[in-house]
Amino acid sequence: MSTILHITASIRGEESVSRGLGQKLVGKLAESQGADVVTRDLSKNDLPYIDADRFAANLAPYADRSTEQHELAKIADELIEELQQADTIVFSVPVYNFSVPATVKAWADLVARAGTTFRYTENGPEGLLTGKKVYLTAATGGTPIGSEVDFMSPWLKFFLGFLGMHDVEIVAADGIMGEGGEEKIAEAHEKVEQLVA
Repeated sequence: MSTILHITASIRGEESVSRGLGQKLVGKLAESQGADVVTRDLSKNDLPYIDADRFAANLAPYADRSTEQHELAKIADELIEELQQADTIVFSVPVYNFSVPATVKAWADLVARAGTTFRYTENGPEGLLTGKKVYLTAATGGTPIGSEVDFMSPWLKFFLGFLGMHDVEIVAADGIMGEGGEEKIAEAHEKVEQLVA
C-alpha cells in the first residue's frame, strides 16, 4: 500500500485555504490510490531550531551517537523516516512575508542530512529521496505565486529538488485578500478536482 505524507504549515487551522486545498487533494489521492495518509502539522511549533549540538547529532552515524545525541536527533530521524516512507507528498504552505513560515525552514534544517537525504559527489550534491510525486497547495494574501516577490515556492521547489524530489506540481490560490479572492479559491479547488480526475 502506498503512503501519502501531508505536511501543513498554516497557523489558521481549519480556516486555512492552503490546508483546505491540501486536505481535499490528499483525500482524493488516498481514495484513488488506496493509500495510507500521514499528517505532519508544522503549525504546532513543536520542531526545534537547529543548533550546533543538534547539527552534530544529526550527522553522527547512528551506531556512534551518544545517548544525548540519540535524543537530540530523534525528531529529525522521525521527519526523515516520514519522507523516506512516503510515495506522494502534499505540502500545504502559505506565504508569510513573501517566504515560507519559519516552521517550514526549521523542518528543512532537520531533514537535510548528508549521507541520508542527500550526498556529496564529485559532481556536486545528489538528492537521495527520489521517485516521489510532490504537490504544493499554496495560498497567499497578496503575493502572486511565481512572481519576482514570491520567495516561497521557488525556495521550496529548489530545496525538494536538492533532496531528489523534482516532480513538483503547484496548486495556488494567490492574492486572495484582493478583488476576486473567492473566485481564486474556487479555481484552485477546481484544479484539485482536475488533477485527480
